[in-house]
This record gives sequence, C-alpha cells and structure tokens, in this order.
Amino acid sequence: MPWLLAQLDGEGTRSLIDTVARTPLSLIVEWALLFSVVRVGLYFYLRAVPAHQRGGLFAAGRFLNESLDAIVYAAVFVFMIIRPFFVQAFQIPSGSMVSTLLVNDYIVANKLIYRYTDPQRGDIVVFRPPKRACQPWQLDAQGEVNVDFIKRCIGVPGDVVEMRDNVLYRNGKPISEAYRHLTTEDPPFQQNTYRELTPDEAKLEPRFDFKLVKYKGDYWPVTIEGGEVNSRQTAKEYVPKDQLETADLLSLPAAPIPKGYYLMFGDNRLRSLDGRFWGLVPRESIVGRSECIWWPLGRWSMTRRDVGMPAR
Repeated sequence: MPWLLAQLDGEGTRSLIDTVARTPLSLIVEWALLFSVVRVGLYFYLRAVPAHQRGGLFAAGRFLNESLDAIVYAAVFVFMIIRPFFVQAFQIPSGSMVSTLLVNDYIVANKLIYRYTDPQRGDIVVFRPPKRACQPWQLDAQGEVNVDFIKRCIGVPGDVVEMRDNVLYRNGKPISEAYRHLTTEDPPFQQNTYRELTPDEAKLEPRFDFKLVKYKGDYWPVTIEGGEVNSRQTAKEYVPKDQLETADLLSLPAAPIPKGYYLMFGDNRLRSLDGRFWGLVPRESIVGRSECIWWPLGRWSMTRRDVGMPAR
C-alpha cells in the first residue's frame, strides 16, 4: 500500500490528472462519438452470434461493449454535466497561496455556487486571469489565456481597498489577516517549497503601499515601493510613462471597486503576482470557489472562507 500511494503521488500521475481535468469538451465529444459507433457495431455483431457459439470471443466482445457503454455515460456525466456546472479539480501550480495551498496540491472548486451567488470577501477563488496578468507561456497559440489562477477575494464591488506599509485597509479600517504569510523559497530558487520568514527577515522585506485609482477612464492598480510607482507591474499598460503621470497616480485618491469586478490577492503576500500588479477580475472570468484539498491524502482539508478581522 505505501508503494502504491508513492506511485500515485508521482509527477506523472499529477500531470495525467491535470491533463484529464482540462481536456477540451470538443475532444470528449469526438471520443464519445467514436466509442458509440464501435458500440453500435459490436451490438449488431453480438446479436447475430448464435447462442451455441457464444464462447470466449463473444464474452470478450460483450465485456468490451459494456465497458465502452460505461465510458461513454461516465464521459457525458462528468464532462458535460459535472465539470461545466458543478465541480472541477485543479492543481496548484505556484506558491502564491502558501501556506494555505501548497504547490502541487489538488483542490476541488465549486462551480455551482457562483451561478446563484456572487463571490464574497475571503473566498478562495479560481478564475481565468486577464491577459495582461499572464506570461507568454500562459497563452495558447492564438494568444488566448489557457490557465486558471487561484487567489483570495480581498475586495468586492463598492469596497475601497488599500495597503499602507504592508497592512491591508478595507473601507478605511485596518484588517488583521491571519491567512497572510510571508515566506521565502527553501531551498532558494526552487519555487515549490517555502518556509516562513523569521521576524528579523520580515523586517528586511520591501514595504508596499497599494491603492486602486480611476485614471484615464480605467481603474489602475498603484503599488508604491520606496518611492517607485508600479515598478514591478506585470501589465505594461499600468506603468507610468513619465514623472508627470507618476505624480498624477500618487495624487489620486483610492477608488471603490466598480460594479462587476473583484480584487484578488495571494495569501503568500510577498511571493504573489496578483491584483496589486495587474488589476481587477471581471465577474464573467470567475470559475468557482475552492472547497477542499483532496490530494495529497495527507493534506485533505476544507479551504474555508476568511475575511480577516478588524485590527485592534
């Protein structure tokens, strides 16, 4: 049994599960149609076999026919009903949510919940990121986004979210974030295992301010670090062109999140490229809410909502 679990926890199996979970519906339909054609052919063959000749070959054909039947029904149920409307498995590819979610954790996302309700503060949300948030390898051959991100919902429509000296403020009130972590790669540059920073190490990390401002008809994420504005931006359109634009961004007040948009941050706050750097997520890009970690078995747990508490 330990040997079996070790094999199941291997990189090949993780890759296989992730590939199957993301299989395009068009490919599922093609295979279901192919299997259905084979089943029809087998059905007529089996029906034509006389009773006294129904030996080993007939039994093998009947087994294959029943197996294909089960596969087709399972594919229809899982890929055309369960995955689009109810739940889907996702693999965690990065450390942006450490220690809440670790690299290579598998989570189950509830896709049904957001068909009837909107995301709430503190939800751990799976979403399709805006193109400006993506690296080149996260786009397909047509230049479209082909990845999903997972972050915590920090702000909903109407919220004014700011960070001052690395402290989160929501609607003017400081928030104590028990879920927030400050980590470093351990060993260095591995980007899959992390450890918490010591208090002395945390003091040496950059101090960030953040605000969302309305500028030139758009909502710009503004990060301020050591006098630099948006120096780490993933999205080039949010990099100020000159000192005049920098001064404008610094002078503007924080704006409330507009209707139909959400602000997402990673729990691993110093190791996450999130809404602070590329902005807001539209409602239609939200896929589902994380409900639990289901693999590895030793990490099985619910991924609960946490809005943070007013700081004292």
